This record gives sequence, structure tokens and C-alpha cells, in this order.
Amino acid sequence: MDLLDQYTGHVEPGGPAARRDLQDVSITKVSVGPMDNNAYLLVDRASGEALLIDAANEIDRLLDTVDTVAERGRVKQLATTHKHWDHVQSLEDAVKALSPTTYAGEADAPELPVAPDRTVGDGDSVPFGGSRVEIIHLDGHTPGSIALLYRDPAGHGHLFTGDSLFPGGPGKTAGPTEFASLMDDLEAKVFGQLDDDTHVYPGHGDDTTLGAERPSLPEWRERGW
Repeated sequence: MDLLDQYTGHVEPGGPAARRDLQDVSITKVSVGPMDNNAYLLVDRASGEALLIDAANEIDRLLDTVDTVAERGRVKQLATTHKHWDHVQSLEDAVKALSPTTYAGEADAPELPVAPDRTVGDGDSVPFGGSRVEIIHLDGHTPGSIALLYRDPAGHGHLFTGDSLFPGGPGKTAGPTEFASLMDDLEAKVFGQLDDDTHVYPGHGDDTTLGAERPSLPEWRERGW
């Protein structure tokens, strides 16, 4: 797998992966499948242990990414942000190839193709080596959607949001009740707790920051999507 020389938050379907190097962790982003799903591999630099977020599609491409920036035997954890089919099509193959401990939100777990080893919600965390991500439950896109927050001790937060938050708004919801729930959770648990420099890594498309999106919160509420 080729790696882009600079991390911009943009990757192309079928194109190279992109790696961002932090003090203790590297973050590699790759686009897989016909719906341009983002998968992320976080590697603890000291131990080499890794966390894969969303085994969405193209297992060979995912494994090629792993082989480029880590070792297959060091991918100890695999987290699924939510139950939608486009985010889990390679989950079974990834579990067979990597034998990780798997995590997902409790409400989505029964509908996954592979039952998670552990269900998670607010206040839980997923360790990989000496690093960890914190779990934030965001009810709305699906009942069990989760975001995963890595707090860089030498920098800013890095938030992996699945399909709950994108540049330009929250993810799609089934109706007004679900939309209100997602907005409530985003405002209380994300925008209300994290600073503007927090990097946002969505389930599709380019990255953003909370600062870039924060001024639009009233507009999102008003438009209802």
C-alpha cells in the first residue's frame, strides 16, 4: 500500500493511504469499497500494538494497509462504529485474519455479522499498547453508534465519528426523534466537552475540526438534518 507524503485528511477510493504521525500514535486512513468508506488504523508507536476502526470492505486492501504500517499480529483491537452494512462487510474476514478483540456499541451489537467480544458505551475505553481511545455513545444515526476519542498528550483530540458527524452536519437519521437525539448527544458530549482544535475523522469523506463545524450548530438544528 502506498502512503501519501503529507496527511491532509483526504484519501481517494483505490488510492494510497495517508498517515498522520503523532508523538505516541500514528493514524492511518484508507478508503475502501464502492461507498468510499474510511477505515482507520491507530498504532501505538512504543509497543507496535494497533487498533483498527471499521473493517468496512476490501479485506485485502485493509490487510495491505496493516502490512504497510504495522504487523498483523499486533492488531489487537477492532472497533465497529455502528451496524450499517457498508461499515461491516469485511468484519468477519478481518476477525479471521487478525484475531483481535472486537468492540461495538451495545444497542448495535445484535445486528453485527460477528458478535463483539465486548460492548461499550459512555465512559468505556479501548486500550492498544500504552495508548487508548475513549468511547462516546451517540444515539441517532443508529441506536448504538459510537465515536472514539484519542487524546494526544502532546497535542489535540482526535475523534473518530463513524457516520454521526461529517463536515457540514450530522449523519442521516430516520426521523425527527432520532435527529434530535443525535444533535443532543453531539452538543452535550462532543461540542460541549471538546475544544475547537479537535480533529474529526468521519466514516466517509474528508476530515474536519470541531472549530470548523461549531458555528453551524444552530443551522443544523433549524434545518432538521
